[in-house]
Amino acid sequence: MIILKTRSEIEEMRRAGRIVAAFHQIIAGMIRPGITTLDIESFAVRFLKENGAKAYTIGYNGYPFATCASVNDVIAHGFPDRKPLKEGDIVKIDIVADADGWIGDSAWCYAVGEVPNEARKLMRVTKECLYLGIEKAVVGNRIGDVMHAVQTHAERNGFSVVRELLGHGVGREMHEEPSYSHVGNPGKGFRLKEGMVFTIEPMLNAGKALMTIDADGWTARTADGSLSAQYEHTVAITADGPIILTEQ
Repeated sequence: MIILKTRSEIEEMRRAGRIVAAFHQIIAGMIRPGITTLDIESFAVRFLKENGAKAYTIGYNGYPFATCASVNDVIAHGFPDRKPLKEGDIVKIDIVADADGWIGDSAWCYAVGEVPNEARKLMRVTKECLYLGIEKAVVGNRIGDVMHAVQTHAERNGFSVVRELLGHGVGREMHEEPSYSHVGNPGKGFRLKEGMVFTIEPMLNAGKALMTIDADGWTARTADGSLSAQYEHTVAITADGPIILTEQ
């Protein structure tokens, strides 16, 4: 069942979203060669606590961290570790905040120092896909309209879209109905209604779309070892158009 939010509930969700947005703004200045993803994880735990929020993912289905830290060929759900990031890496940091019982969920991709042109293009196109999808997230459209915009822009630029990892509804829980892949056909899928809140989070690979899962049961990486990028916002559907809850 899809849980529609009232205007007042969407306003209440803004606090969690703004905490997540502020976190990303700060770590954008922290990420450089030599820092570790465990450093970022430690900062995330402190930051959430200082802002009166909780790290939703700690303990979620056994996941042990407040962040997912996914470097280079890791698509998503990577574990933070003590390995220093190096010049030319790209790293995806995903965080889910619980504030006042509402969830804010956002992932961002960061360049570590100067990165190769292919990586820079992959990041740019993935972010463009996110915002092209958000433009289509209006009352009356279908989810296929949103994801067709994502898929066509990605493939036009020579990148593939990960199918197995899904977008999802957001509210009191991190994963609510509906769930959906980031590919689609216009006019297909569920119709967007006022009060829906969900993620748009395209994951693009420089190579093929196929992925594997590491022995830890979480870390998803490209099957061919190619680079992967992801950008994610939590978006509310309103009569006045889409509202991005995870930006300042």
